Amino acid sequence: MLKVFGSIRGPFSILLHSPKLAERLLKLVTFNREENVVEPKLRSIAILSAVREREAAYVWAAQVGAARRAGLREEVIDLIRAKGDPAALSDEERDVVTYVRQLMRTNRVDQAVFDRLKSRHDAQWMVELTEVANYFAFLSGMVNPFEVPAPPEGDKLPS
Repeated sequence: MLKVFGSIRGPFSILLHSPKLAERLLKLVTFNREENVVEPKLRSIAILSAVREREAAYVWAAQVGAARRAGLREEVIDLIRAKGDPAALSDEERDVVTYVRQLMRTNRVDQAVFDRLKSRHDAQWMVELTEVANYFAFLSGMVNPFEVPAPPEGDKLPS
């Protein structure tokens, strides 16, 4: 874990209580950072959308920093933070926000949204978009019950 994160924090501070689980999940961390085919800005939109729906303050704070480093525009971050209407975003950004919100809220997506994304990308891209959103929803589900606090200097979710 130290190789991947530099220190043990957030969800992995909880997952240390199950070392085998933590070890297996670390592979997804490196996959999502280095091998996921979804381009970093769109991946960040998916991650932030999933985490915002799960209201995970720690994961939000950590991932906003990563999204900024990936070049995600502040207005996109602000919109997701506010759970705003994605209509003003580009078609691609809007469809990713909508897809992930629907997935998090109902465990389903409208066929039209799925088809629009699928028309721009291949099946692998769709699978990896869905995986990254669900992976970060899972991490959110690990920190929330254990009330892992967001770092004081991190980006804040509305109360």
